[in-house]
Formats: sequence, C-alpha cells, structure tokens
Amino acid sequence: MRRLVFALLLVALCAGLAAQKSPIVNGLNEARFIWRAAEDSLNTYFEDSFSFSLAYNYFTFGLKFNAGLPRYSTDQNQLLDELRPDALSWDWEDLYASYARDVWLIHAGKMEETFGSGMIFRSYENVELDEDYRVTGFKFGYDRGLRLKALYSGFSGGGGGDKLDLAYGMDAEYPVLKPLTLGATAFSAQSYVGTKYLQDNVLGGRAKLRKGSFEGGVEYASRDKVDNPDNGSAVYADASLSLSLLQFGTAYKYYDNFNYYNNFQDLPLANHHSETLSDGQASGSDEQGFQIWTIFNLPRDLTLNLDYAEAWDSSKKMRMNDFYAGLDWMKGKLNGTLSFSYLEKLDESDTELLDGNKNRWQKEYYPGFVVSFPAWGYQPTLTGEFKAVAKESVKQSEQNGVSYDLLYESSHYEPKLQLDVALGKLSLALGAQAWWEDFSSLGDGTYWPNLEAKYPILGGTDLVVFVGREAGGKVCRNGVCRYMAPFSGLRVDLNTRF
Repeated sequence: MRRLVFALLLVALCAGLAAQKSPIVNGLNEARFIWRAAEDSLNTYFEDSFSFSLAYNYFTFGLKFNAGLPRYSTDQNQLLDELRPDALSWDWEDLYASYARDVWLIHAGKMEETFGSGMIFRSYENVELDEDYRVTGFKFGYDRGLRLKALYSGFSGGGGGDKLDLAYGMDAEYPVLKPLTLGATAFSAQSYVGTKYLQDNVLGGRAKLRKGSFEGGVEYASRDKVDNPDNGSAVYADASLSLSLLQFGTAYKYYDNFNYYNNFQDLPLANHHSETLSDGQASGSDEQGFQIWTIFNLPRDLTLNLDYAEAWDSSKKMRMNDFYAGLDWMKGKLNGTLSFSYLEKLDESDTELLDGNKNRWQKEYYPGFVVSFPAWGYQPTLTGEFKAVAKESVKQSEQNGVSYDLLYESSHYEPKLQLDVALGKLSLALGAQAWWEDFSSLGDGTYWPNLEAKYPILGGTDLVVFVGREAGGKVCRNGVCRYMAPFSGLRVDLNTRF
C-alpha cells in the first residue's frame, strides 16, 4: 500500500505544479538531544524530524522525515538497557496529498479523521503520550448541506507485525431541520490478532439539536464481531443550557463490549479529569455513568465551576466518582484560580493493574491554585497543588513455597509547585515536585527539581533546554492509562520553522 500511495502522491504533485504558479511552503525541523542520568539504561538519545508542506491553490502535498538514533520513549516499559542496531531508525513518513476545491476533498496518505464524536472511529496522534494512531489511505469528502466522508485505510501499528490492520467506512451528516442535524456511520475494522484477522462491523446514528441557548446530542452504535457472538453496543448523550449568569449540563455513557481490538476510537469518558473506570482496563468493555456540571458567573469578577461524575460496571465491582470545584477570578492583569479535585475508585475484581498489583480501593484529592500577577514589570504565573493519595491493594506474596494474596494499605503526599515567567525573549519555568510518606518524613522524601528555558536564537528558531528531574507516573488519555517513565538529566530541543 505504501508504494501505491507514494506513486499517487507523485502524480498528484506533478499535476499541482503544472496548474499553479505561486507555491506556499511551510516547514518545521525538530531536533532533540537527551542525556538521561540512569545507571540501568542507555544514557544518550538523539532524534530529529523534518516536515514540510507545499500548497498550490487547491492542492497540498506534505511529508515528514523521522530519525531516531535511538529514539527516546516516554513509556517506562520501552526504555533501552543498551544500544541495539534494531533501535536505530530513519524513514520518510507522513506522506500525504490532498485536493480541496469548493465542496470537494480528496486526500491520499497519512491522515487524522473522526466520525461523529469519535466513539465509532477516530484516527489521531497523541504527542504527549508518544502514540500515533493515524491511518494511511484514501479519503473522500463532500460538504454542501450534506456532509459526507468516506475512507479506506491501513494501520501499521497494530499487533500483527508487518501485517496491516484495516479501517474503512462512511459517515454522513445532514441538517434535517434548522435546529436538528442527523448523522449516520458505517464502519469496519480488520485487526490482525494472533494468527488471523478479526473483523468488527459497526453501525451508528446520532442526532444534534441546537435551539437558542440549548444544545444537546445523542449517539448510538452497535458492534458486530464477525465469527464471535459476543457483540457490543454504545450510547453517549450530552446536553447543556446557558442562561444569563448560569450554565449547566449533563452527560451519560453506556459501553458494553465496545472496545476495539486496536485503537481506532476515542470514547467520551464523561468526567472532568478524563479518568478511566479502572486503571487495569481500557474504557469501553463494560461501564456506564453520568456527569453533571455547572458554571456560575458571580459578582466581583468571580466564576464558580462545579463538576461531578460517577461510573460503574454491570457487576458493581468496579466503581468510581470524580469531583472538581474551581473558583476563577480575573481583573485586569491579576487573575487566578483556586480549585479542589477528588477522585475515588473501587475495584473488587481480579483485574491486574499496570504496576502488577490488584487494587481494591484508591483515593486522590488535591487542592490547587494558579495565580498570574504583575511584578517589577513582568507577568509571572505561579501554579501549585498538594495531592494526597491513599490505596488499599492486593499484592501476591509467597511464603514456604505457598502463594497467597496480601492486603496492604499505603498513603503518601505529592506536592507540586511551578513558576513561569517571561523575561523579554527568554521564557523560564522553574518547577519542583516531592513525594512524602507523611509529614514527619520530609527530610527522607524524594524531590524532583527542574528548570526549563526557551529562547529564540534566530528568526523562526527556538532553543529549549530542560535540566533536572521529572517524577513520571500515571497519565490517562483517550480512555487508556499508562505509566510514564521518570526522567533525570538534560534535554535540548532546537525547533526551526520556515
């Protein structure tokens, strides 16, 4: 497929060059050097990516070159103990060409795309987690009242090695009435699992209503697992209403066996902190829940934000609740936020977590603040939070050759503070994070100080230097939780735009 796509891109590029006389070229080069202070892993990493796009009126062509010598992974399970030849990589990637004129769009190559809310299909790149779920293929679009999309694509990042996962389908949306829009999706995915392809066929429909200050929507999808009777379904609905001094809204989710074999979806999680029901499984397999939120515009330039959510599985062995309260104040150059976050999860199943334990109960709560204020001609921003974590876990132990489950409780504190300030062209971020078992062990705690500086050394070129330590830890995005690797050392980034 890659050779075919590349040939079509060259043909389209030549046609575009012949048709236009005023090209627009944009490019970006990102080079990164990393020195990691660790005795049990490789210390030095280097990576570079160069991308550019060439636009000729209705035609756009782009590509990207990536090199990792070797590439540094933020996933702690993928860090290298020593340099290996197979860890070195360089290749031209992200090739694409598109033609967009009036209501028509034709795209070939690497792409991001979403059908509806993303519940049925979403192809995306998560830069923060270093994950790339973009597909490569062909897309057709039409937009004049009726919005129509159709694509056929492949994905090389699945579990099939050199075998491609396939994703293809159509999505249509039409404003039936002035306030009402209806949509429908037909999508299929073929995922190589084990020694064969497994196919999902998904049909979905959605409705969106916008009338004055009211906005609401509902989306339903059914999943047919070919050669497997264990089919699935999903429902997501939300609504909001805006009044003069008050906004409030609600959301509801229901997912039953609706997590794909690959990552061609982005399920709405319906909670403020984008948390999964359990750290031991991806969203979509078995869960339902609700969310309610409100925003009050108070006197004296104050705004109050409240958000509460609950979720559970069908057996009620896994439950969670999520709460957020924030008070915003903005007046001139002085503005700030006081907040309180609370998260609690109960897991009485036998699901094993990412750290190897079986969590029964966990709770996190943390007050936080953000304040930006004028000082000596500058506008620094101070951010802080004080997180308290308590857990009750089951961990396997062994004594006299006999394995058994050991129940233990633990708690600790994670304070964090950061100061950001721009001194002319120089931007500085000074941060510190700590881990305390209790207040009597402050001297024995673990600390992560760090400093990042950014400076434009040339026109269009920024130099970013980070030195210090980062704690790493759990990060949840797009319905999946993973543990990021802690870091101690030096990072140097040189980013050039043209």
